Amino acid sequence: MVKWLLITVIIGLIMGSLSALFLNSLTLVTSSRESHPYLLYLLPFSGAVFAFLYSKYGKNAAGGNNLIIRQANGGEEEVPLRLIPLTFFGTVTTHLFGGSVGREGTAVQMGGAIADAVGKIFRLSGYEREIVLISGISAGFSSVFGTPLAGTIFGLEVLALGKLRSEAIFPSFFAAFFANTVTEMYGVTHTHYAMGTIPEWSVALFMKLLLAGICFGLMGWFFSRSIVFLKKMYSNWFSNPVLRNFIGGAVVVAAVLLLGTSRYLGLSLPLLTDAFEGTGQLFDFVGKLLFTVLSLGAGYQGGEVTPLFEIGATMGSSLAQVLHVSVPFLAALGFIGVFSGATNTPIACFIMGVELFGSEGAVFLLMICIISYMCSGNTGIYGAQEVGAGKGKLFFPLYENWSQKKDDR
Repeated sequence: MVKWLLITVIIGLIMGSLSALFLNSLTLVTSSRESHPYLLYLLPFSGAVFAFLYSKYGKNAAGGNNLIIRQANGGEEEVPLRLIPLTFFGTVTTHLFGGSVGREGTAVQMGGAIADAVGKIFRLSGYEREIVLISGISAGFSSVFGTPLAGTIFGLEVLALGKLRSEAIFPSFFAAFFANTVTEMYGVTHTHYAMGTIPEWSVALFMKLLLAGICFGLMGWFFSRSIVFLKKMYSNWFSNPVLRNFIGGAVVVAAVLLLGTSRYLGLSLPLLTDAFEGTGQLFDFVGKLLFTVLSLGAGYQGGEVTPLFEIGATMGSSLAQVLHVSVPFLAALGFIGVFSGATNTPIACFIMGVELFGSEGAVFLLMICIISYMCSGNTGIYGAQEVGAGKGKLFFPLYENWSQKKDDR
């Protein structure tokens, strides 16, 4: 315990400091982009530059989150420290020039790289290396969102469907706790949104939430499959990654000019405020989905989770008007519901919901996470996520057994 406490303190100090620098940098560049709209026209060039840097110097760093997940699942590749500056500055410049991406991917990658480096200092290998990488994932997620409990479980849950690496809970919790504490010591604050009054339970409410949960799960599935499809399409059309990123950035710029709005660029945090206040546009979730898929599908650096929050909250806000449910209530459920479906981490998403919105609506939060999770398929935004137990195993055991026998043959 003393050894792992020391390891997690080191990870927490470094990751917490990096997250504080990262979050403050995002605030600064977002302000600059909003003050200078012409920066959008440089997005294709910034994408081309970082595509060149990754192809020339990145080596396996281009694997990003999937590289970290593969190693935490027992892989033997090196997680290079060059991953930290590449993903850090790649994400910051993407936000500076208007790419619609998030921040969790960068934090997870930095956390994994830091953890692997610390593991080398302590001469960890094999099983212990997996544990320290899981702790790095938890530290990155926790510090960038201010949710140490969700960060803890996210690291344990994200590696494989149907499995929870509970043996790593001690270092994962303390890495998440220390990293978040250090980030907050730098004065970084995280915005929280009110869920509003929790409605009384009724059969009618249950049916409405069941429908909403299915919609959130399908949206999570569509989000992840759309990015995979667009990446494959770009790769087939443009084998050169530099050209691919340049063309992808130009498509984003063209979409902004065609639609006449920059509402969905960068982090787009005002979308969340509008969603919870019920002042957003009816199809905001479609706009954010479009620009995020175009940005990530082209290969720009950044995460998926913050856009998922916004897609889910705006979708929930829109559905609330159709289903005649409290707007902030369904926006909060959408916030975590789409996230749960796209990442296949329902327990972490539920805990995040409790951390962000309080425990009064815990039953509804868990219900939505589970329904969305069950409706989003066996693949999500992390291609390296293993399928320990497919979701269809409970409902279609005969089909699962037949599929397994066919695979064995």
